[in-house]
Amino acid sequence: MTKAAVPQTMAKEDCLQALTRLETALRASGDVVYEWDLATDQLVFTGDVTSLFSAGGSDAPQTGEALQARINPEDVPRRRRALSDHFAGASAYDCEFRLRTRQGEFQWLHDRGAVEFSPAGTPARMAGVIRLVTLRKQQEERLEYLANFDDLTGHFNKVRLREALEHALAQSQRFGQTGVYMVVGVDHLDRINTGYGYETGNAVLVELGRRLDNYLRAADVIGRPGGDFFGAILSACSEEAAQIAAERVLQSMRDHPITVGADKVHVTVSIGAVAFPAESKTAVDAMTKAESAMQQAKAAGRDCLRFFALSEAQRQGYRASMDIGEEVQLALKENRIVLAHQPVVDATNHEVRYYECLVRMFDRSGKLVPAAHFVPAIEQLGLMRSIDNRVRDLAIRELELNPDVALAINISGLTATERSWFRGLVARLKERRDLATRLIVEITETTALQDIDETSRFVSSLRALGCKVALDDFGSGFTTFHHLKALTVDVVKIDGSFIRDITTDTENQIFIHNLLALARALGVSTVAECVETSEDADYLSGVGVDLLQGYYFGRPEVAGHASRKQAASIIALPAAAGAGN
Repeated sequence: MTKAAVPQTMAKEDCLQALTRLETALRASGDVVYEWDLATDQLVFTGDVTSLFSAGGSDAPQTGEALQARINPEDVPRRRRALSDHFAGASAYDCEFRLRTRQGEFQWLHDRGAVEFSPAGTPARMAGVIRLVTLRKQQEERLEYLANFDDLTGHFNKVRLREALEHALAQSQRFGQTGVYMVVGVDHLDRINTGYGYETGNAVLVELGRRLDNYLRAADVIGRPGGDFFGAILSACSEEAAQIAAERVLQSMRDHPITVGADKVHVTVSIGAVAFPAESKTAVDAMTKAESAMQQAKAAGRDCLRFFALSEAQRQGYRASMDIGEEVQLALKENRIVLAHQPVVDATNHEVRYYECLVRMFDRSGKLVPAAHFVPAIEQLGLMRSIDNRVRDLAIRELELNPDVALAINISGLTATERSWFRGLVARLKERRDLATRLIVEITETTALQDIDETSRFVSSLRALGCKVALDDFGSGFTTFHHLKALTVDVVKIDGSFIRDITTDTENQIFIHNLLALARALGVSTVAECVETSEDADYLSGVGVDLLQGYYFGRPEVAGHASRKQAASIIALPAAAGAGN
């Protein structure tokens, strides 16, 4: 062998080794490389084609035409447009489509490639990489399904049902038609779960949903907004027609017990209803009133229908709420909604760790109005979205102006399942993780318990953005260890009712000790609210509570609250210790 031949041989060996390494890496990744001769339509694949086509290499498509014949017909036009745009130089080629295997099943593929042009400027050759993405697409479809539908019954979930009700209300107001929103609740579902087991309880709910499908009109919208009840939107329907439909459902449940395995379960339902737009003009209001009417039906002996009706005193109260709602909407336009700040301190050294933001409003005369005077009314009217949006924006603005401060904001139960609020948060914080890490979002325990799965997804999304999450008013509901573990919150705020008289109330002391043991096991920080004396602070610090909040350390204060004009300006807050942690 000549000296000149040695380097050439070594070069060939290096190339072969590099090619072997490339093929090994390609097989490990599961990707398949292809070359497509556009003049002859010949296709050559490199990699594990078995994973893509569920067949050996000899059974893989040999031409572009053969490949297209196996693509789902619904996806062919989209792929053709992507290729055409790429050949014209308008965009890169990146397309996902479904491909039929030899077994007749469809798999999702992600195809990315680039074209090479001939000297004449025509597309000559296409090279690219195909990846199997069926599992990802299935997960995406599952998440999309859960965002709109109840996993147990297949009907709309609470969020989707509320959106449909908003649309029905708008249509009824536009065309002057009466509609009815109806709530159908299972009587004594808790006893069924206890006596027969939760699987039987679930079977009862599924069967009730099926009967609603059968006894209501095809155009009526059915959802499951709560654990033991369904909601139904009867558009273009009089109260008399709704009553007839409700009676059919009631009679069906009375006459035909539900068969679950070897058991026949006798079940009744209670139905509440509200007419719209006469009695209600927002979805939240309609849902609240229908559920109130359902409780009236249960109080009247169950197995009956009750329409929501206001007494004169209730009607006057409702009018007062409407007046408050109009004042709040005007205050939003005139920037009279502001934040009060209450410090949350370290239990050991009493240094401020962060501030909780509490909503306040200036009236037209410049007097500060506490939240208790207007929040209940706007919650009833379904206007909390606007307040929560404003609180979010004000808090983020303060974080921008005060880089050493951490803030906590409260959101309503409605907002916790409202995707538009979270989208607004993402738009403001996605490029500002320095702000997100200093923002704590507080949700109440009762809100979390209404839909653990939905709340858990909401908490995970907030934490992925960089925010911390606190569970407020802990102890007011019935959260279990498994609930708290599923929610993955960062902070638990102990309800103030357990803090008052803590130095003398042995039952509260036992609750605090048990909660602290649970929090330590899960790695969750604890905050004691409503701390009003030094004795309370010393006791709570001594038993191991992490953070303290209450009048003893500071009342909620609005920066520059002396005049309404100052409300729009943000005064610098004292820096919080460890704000960026």
